[in-house]
Amino acid sequence: MEFNLPSQIVKDLSFGEEARNKILSGVYKLSDAVKSTLGASGKCVIYEDAMGRPVITKDGVTVAESVVLMDPVENIGATLIKEAANNTVKEAGDGTTTATVLASSLLTRLNNYKGEEKIRSIKDSIQECSKEIMDYLDDASIPVEGDMLKQVAYISCNNDKNLGDKIGEAFEKVGKNGVVLMEDSETNDTYVDFVEGTQFNAGIKSQHLLTDKDKGTAVLENPYVLIVSSNIPSVRRIQSILEHVVKTKRALLIVAPMDQQPYATLLANKVKGNIKVNIVDLPGFGPTKQDTIEDLAILTGATVVNEELGDDLDLIDPSVLGEVIKSVTDSKNTTLQIKENTEDLSERITEVNNKIEKETNGYIKKKLEERLSMLTGKVGVVYVGADSAVELKEKKDRVEDAIHATKAALQEGIIPGGGTALLNASQLIEVKNDGYKILLEAIQEPYKIILSNAGYSDYEFPKAKSEADAAKGAKEDWVGIGVDVTCGCYKRMIESGIIDPVLVTKAALKNAISVATTIISADCIISNVRSFEGN
Repeated sequence: MEFNLPSQIVKDLSFGEEARNKILSGVYKLSDAVKSTLGASGKCVIYEDAMGRPVITKDGVTVAESVVLMDPVENIGATLIKEAANNTVKEAGDGTTTATVLASSLLTRLNNYKGEEKIRSIKDSIQECSKEIMDYLDDASIPVEGDMLKQVAYISCNNDKNLGDKIGEAFEKVGKNGVVLMEDSETNDTYVDFVEGTQFNAGIKSQHLLTDKDKGTAVLENPYVLIVSSNIPSVRRIQSILEHVVKTKRALLIVAPMDQQPYATLLANKVKGNIKVNIVDLPGFGPTKQDTIEDLAILTGATVVNEELGDDLDLIDPSVLGEVIKSVTDSKNTTLQIKENTEDLSERITEVNNKIEKETNGYIKKKLEERLSMLTGKVGVVYVGADSAVELKEKKDRVEDAIHATKAALQEGIIPGGGTALLNASQLIEVKNDGYKILLEAIQEPYKIILSNAGYSDYEFPKAKSEADAAKGAKEDWVGIGVDVTCGCYKRMIESGIIDPVLVTKAALKNAISVATTIISADCIISNVRSFEGN
């Protein structure tokens, strides 16, 4: 079969203002579809999936991914904005709609400035201004404590108190080092369950290993665990283990370095359905790597196989295998639900605690704390139930957003929500040039859209009563005050529980700036010519 080279595919070229207008049209179409979901009074979007079935969602990235535009240049614009949304999700787990709105707002203002030299200097000053905004957000953030966790989850769940309370409860129990997952409930009820578990840095190695392509995860139920700290050179070396796994009709999680030949063989057998398997890298790094591997072995009940220490892979038998209740691998991490705490595990935890107390080297101490987190972690599982498949999908989207947002809040703290923090930054940072003016105006947009989605359009921005007040530093009178759209009144946002994770806001801003400044500097768009039969 012959394939056309890229150069052999007929192209359509757009230049200058025509190119920019078309690409901006695509950006605005996507933004209009997504921005209606922003805020506590954000609306749901109904879209048709590839099978023609209606899907209801309030998740910005889901809405964005559903949009494919007919015009190829417009579609390039939409795709670039999707990139900003996707990157924000990867970094912070939420904030897709904010990133889309910010990128669209930035592009609207950047489009008024023409000329390559002008754009270049504006891009530099936008980057400079963004650093000041980031510093302001870091200074404004406060650590999460008490009921704030539930409040973050509550807001991310589109003001669903029941869901917010359950997710908040899950995080309160597992703590900062724990993990919260989401599963389908076997009933119509939504509830939380807790199991012993752990998480380590080892992401998915191949798309062929995925069991859920929508979520990008590889899930194994009740798998055996094989841990090999030396390289596996061929499938033959672990033949006895594989035969045992197939015979018992169990899944197998392999934690080991592996040559390409056995890896390809296992992958092919997985795709054919001969074996349920997932392969991940060994956890740990640097001087504590071996200890971390042994920690994992204790957690799973496995025996570490290491040919460098005299073990023979040809002679290993099923007795070296550990087992867990469930393993979930995503793009970055593998999460294990373990069966129960053993005496060996308790001794290991005590040993690591003693080492932390005695250790003076900051780097080693941090690595020991990471090991302790892995050994003592818990896993909270939010089981989501609903009366219909359509409702379940929409509910799961909200729960997933809330889990990520709450985790982000635990990491870097929270800021006033409802777009207020970015609004305050635009009021407090001095305008030095055109780039500053553009960015500081653009970051007001989320605040305006949240009000607009709630039906409010005549609100003034909270601000100092006079320039004299501002000069006196009387900002405590107005900074952090915004509109609670549920009642239409001004409130102190954090005290009222209207909050955003600072990590989410920073990620959304960074990715929006990156995409918007790249698009505006383009002067030629080369797209593939489409032909649509029947048109």
